[in-house]
Amino acid sequence: MQTAVLSPSFTPLLLRKPHDPLALKQPFLRLGPLAAASSSAVTSSSSSHSLPGPRPLVSLPSLSDRRPKDALVLRATSVPESASPADGDGVSKSGGMLHALQLGSLFGLWYLFNIYFNIYNKQVLKVFPFPLTVTTVQFAVGTVLVIFMWATNLYKPPKISASQLAAILPLAAVHTMGNLFTNMSLGKVAVSFTHTIKAMEPFFSVLLSALFLGEMPTIWVVLSLMPIVGGVALASLTEASFNWAGFWSAMASNVTFQSRNVLSKKVMIKKEESLDNINLFSIITIMSFFLLAPVTLFVDGIRVTPSYVLSAGLDLKQIYLRSLIAALCFHAYQQVSYMILARVTPVTHSVGNCVKRVVVIITSVLFFRTPVSPVNSLGTGIALAGVFLYSRVKRIKHKTA
Repeated sequence: MQTAVLSPSFTPLLLRKPHDPLALKQPFLRLGPLAAASSSAVTSSSSSHSLPGPRPLVSLPSLSDRRPKDALVLRATSVPESASPADGDGVSKSGGMLHALQLGSLFGLWYLFNIYFNIYNKQVLKVFPFPLTVTTVQFAVGTVLVIFMWATNLYKPPKISASQLAAILPLAAVHTMGNLFTNMSLGKVAVSFTHTIKAMEPFFSVLLSALFLGEMPTIWVVLSLMPIVGGVALASLTEASFNWAGFWSAMASNVTFQSRNVLSKKVMIKKEESLDNINLFSIITIMSFFLLAPVTLFVDGIRVTPSYVLSAGLDLKQIYLRSLIAALCFHAYQQVSYMILARVTPVTHSVGNCVKRVVVIITSVLFFRTPVSPVNSLGTGIALAGVFLYSRVKRIKHKTA
């Protein structure tokens, strides 16, 4: 360590007597750590050269001014808001897991209710071939459930206006026809074939959106529709239960359901007056019942009485029980579907619907032991793969939008 040697010319400026009044006016007489160290160095140097006189207190302000890097600077930094304690991180993770568990449970219920609806509904329609009456009963059960839900405050009833009812009426009309055509198809052909044809929904969605909304599809959307159309055509050619009534009923169901989606965009309710999905579906269910009931009475008459069912040689208890289960599952799976749609994007909901169709087709084939040829299975698989590809293309478009 080098010692500081003071020249004679510099000494008078630094060495002051303690009682010198000028020393009190110097702004650099406070000793910091560096000055104290320098003072000890100077003192030792003076003693080594045997300088006479007392050892005054020395400060070297010029050293601290010339070497700012020796100073220790502390800067306060703010903690990012994203930084959270370990317990808070655990709470967020547990909340995410709970949300995923709830969503997974809703998807499971959606698939389960749909499976039971298709099985029990098909069993009823095989022995009771009156799709108008069956559909009306399903809407009637749904109406009772909605009124019970509102009356017991299980779900808050909406405040509906006449203008809102007028806007919802077209949606209820196409919803009614869509479910009626589906039941007509299920009564004529196998469940698996009906759902294979209903895989054509994306095709009609793109077609109707282009015709009525002016939404032209991209080349990738058009390419994803090709395996859907080809797969349905291949499955139809090799379907053992094929008949034209069942085929065209399923096609009409596709058109009406996709018309409902187009109408929901064309007939838009004002945002401040909008209903949530659950109440909207509930109102549509009630409207559908009152729209279809007069038509059923005119066409079918009253065919749900015990006397008629027994006169037809049917098991009264079995028909009533299966019809009730089918109606409950019919309302439940659509209710859960709207609950899922409120939690995920429409594209995710579309992918889930594609998976649901696969599950329904497989379970119905296993339950009813439907004869399926390899070519028929290939056509169904190609169509469903096209639906999944369409959903992926729509997801990419949704992200880039």
